This record gives sequence, C-alpha cells and structure tokens, in this order.
Amino acid sequence: MRQSLVTRLALHAANLLMIAFLLLPIAAATIGALQSEKSLQASTRSLLPPEWTFDNFRVILSGGAQKGAIFEQATYLPDNVKKIHYALTNSVLIATTVTLLTLAFGSLSAYTVARLRLRWVMWLMNLNVFARFVPVIVVMIPLYVTFRQLGLLNSVWGVIIAETGFLLPYGVVILAPYFAAVPRELEEAARIDGCSRFGAFLRVTLPLSTPALASYGAIVFIVAWNDLLIPLILNNRAEFMTLPVVIASLVSDLFVFHNLMMAICLIALAPSVILVLLLRRFVVEGLSAGAMKG
Repeated sequence: MRQSLVTRLALHAANLLMIAFLLLPIAAATIGALQSEKSLQASTRSLLPPEWTFDNFRVILSGGAQKGAIFEQATYLPDNVKKIHYALTNSVLIATTVTLLTLAFGSLSAYTVARLRLRWVMWLMNLNVFARFVPVIVVMIPLYVTFRQLGLLNSVWGVIIAETGFLLPYGVVILAPYFAAVPRELEEAARIDGCSRFGAFLRVTLPLSTPALASYGAIVFIVAWNDLLIPLILNNRAEFMTLPVVIASLVSDLFVFHNLMMAICLIALAPSVILVLLLRRFVVEGLSAGAMKG
C-alpha cells in the first residue's frame, strides 16, 4: 500500500527537524569557536560574528604557547588547556584500549552464552541485563575506595579497567543474539576440517559477525571517548585527565571560557564522526541485524 502525499511530506518534515535538532548545537559550537570571547559577548542578537579567527584552536593545539591576538592581554589561562596534549593522548589511549578489550572479552563471553545453553549461564545473562539499570554514580564511592587501595588512582589503567568493566556486559547483550544466529553446521564443518572449537570461532564465527563487532566497537569507542564521570572521579591530575574532563574544568565559579570550550568540543567530536563515517555500513548492518535476530 503506497503512502499518501501528506504522509510522505510529514515524514520528510520530521526527518528534517531531527537533522536540524542534531546539527544545530554543532553549528553553534562552530560559530562560537571561530570568534573571540569579546565578540561573543558583545552582541547577543547577531547570528554571525563581525570577524572570524582561529586563535582558539591555535591556543589549544599549541598548549597555550601561541596565544594569538585575542589572548594577548589574557592574564590567566587554565593549566588544563596548557596540558591539552596529555588529555588528547589519554583519550585516544583509553578509548582504543577499552574498545579492544571489550571486543575481545565480550565476543568470548557472548559466544559462551550463545553456544552453551546452561541454566546458570542464562541466569547470569538475566542478572547482567538487570544490572544495567543501576546508575553508574551509585557505585562511584565503592569504586574509588577499591581503586585507592589498589593504587590505581591518577592512572590511565585505572580508567581503562573501570570503563571496560562497565561496558563489557553490553557486549554480551549485543553480540550473543548475533552469534546464536550463526549456523552451528558451519562450525562443525570447520572442526571436521581440523579446526578446534576456538579455531572455528576465530575463522568462521567472527568473520561472519563483522557487522555486529563493528557496531559494538563503534558504540564502545564513542562511549569511552565521551565518558566524563569515571575519569573525573579517579583522576585529579592534569597529566591523566581526558578531553571531557578538560572541557568540564573550563567552567568554574570565577570564569567560563566559552570559546575555548567550543573549540575543544569540536576537536573532541572529530574522532567519533570519522569513526562512524568509516564504519557506517557495518554499523547499520550490525544494528539492524541485531534487532531482527534479538
């Protein structure tokens, strides 16, 4: 049954509104990052600034060494901005390591759940789903006390271990239905040809599950890259902060660096956008297949 013209126009209008809703903050951040603080606060009615500048990006990428014209008279610059290279390196290291660890351990756990139909496995699976309803902030104090006793505070590896533990259960929930849909006959044929169970998993199941792995890996990378709470609680030294923590530190009771904040937001947004663009085909296939097979 064909849709009526009014229905199609309504769907297109809804799509355009959703796209505008998603792109409007990015457009506002771009305009704010390309002007000075004085220009931003001078006129609240003009949409575009009177002059454009890249000084905000110059200050950030140089760690405050090159202040540019708009920061020549500045008497104070946050130390976190001066050490932005640490935050960028930490964010890349944490997000990449967490993604690889969750893919490795999550795929093994999901394969166990999909192939071993044991009562205790399904009970743990249901408990895992129930545990996802618990807010992360509830376990922050026990996590802080535990990591302090283990000597993992102010450490990149402490954040990696914590985020891997929180994101790993999502991998079991997402990947288990996909692995269960892979025919057992393919694995049995591989075992007849000489593969072990683990070899069949590596050579048969994982290649067939590339869309699901790509979609889950993209989701984990974006969540780990944008996570604020865990790095903020576990690390208080600038050498171990991540980009979201640096952005949050630009807001205090005494000052707010709007333009620097917007510029850092655009820099922090770039890796996630590039990753989604590179893996968009696998992400769409993995999410749609997971929805049908789950």
